[in-house]
Amino acid sequence: MKRSEINRALKDMEEMCRKYSCFLPPFCAFTPEEWQEKGHEYDEVRDCCLGWDITDYGLGDFDKVGFSLITIRNGNRAMQDKYPKVYAEKLLFLKEGQYAPNHFHWFKTEDIINRGGGNVLIRVYNSKEDESIDRETDVTVHTDGRTYIVPAGTQIRLTPGESIHIQQRLYHDFEVEKGSGDVLLGEVSQCNDDNTDNRFEPPVGRFPEIEEDEPPYRLLCNEYPPAAGDMK
Repeated sequence: MKRSEINRALKDMEEMCRKYSCFLPPFCAFTPEEWQEKGHEYDEVRDCCLGWDITDYGLGDFDKVGFSLITIRNGNRAMQDKYPKVYAEKLLFLKEGQYAPNHFHWFKTEDIINRGGGNVLIRVYNSKEDESIDRETDVTVHTDGRTYIVPAGTQIRLTPGESIHIQQRLYHDFEVEKGSGDVLLGEVSQCNDDNTDNRFEPPVGRFPEIEEDEPPYRLLCNEYPPAAGDMK
């Protein structure tokens, strides 16, 4: 992705959060210059990958295949003594016309909540023992206290306020219902590790390669500099 695309996506998500009165923690507003001055008091942000996450899944077409996210809170399973949280929370922003590819999580279970805007469509499949997509067996769905069964590949429609529970190894993808408008989503889950806990089918990348065509507006969660005083 070009840095200009990332900057635009960040500003679009900030505006969506303002529109729906979803207030962000202070570290989401730090500039790249301010991050250069932050010491070890912000190690949790660095070590748990809190903050902004813009991805085109390595496909180079963000407006069609892409997602904007903010990790608000998270633990770190590799550093549990220091970061004992067993939960995570994210905000996700999907513009009409964008698609987030099919994937499952080995460890994480999550609830996806429509926090405002249009309607999101989440397609669900079970996985087979070999981790491939099961396109035949029915899927048990849990939405807002309701449990029911749908055919493989059904898109679950979530209007604002509605949610779905995503179990481990349940394949799911995201898109906006055409004509309903951009969507702000919430995610409440177990600890999140995007480096090790996503299985995409078909395979795609998770973090973008960035072409620096303008200065960054905000740093992404995998771009923070070392704590001030540690840099040489």
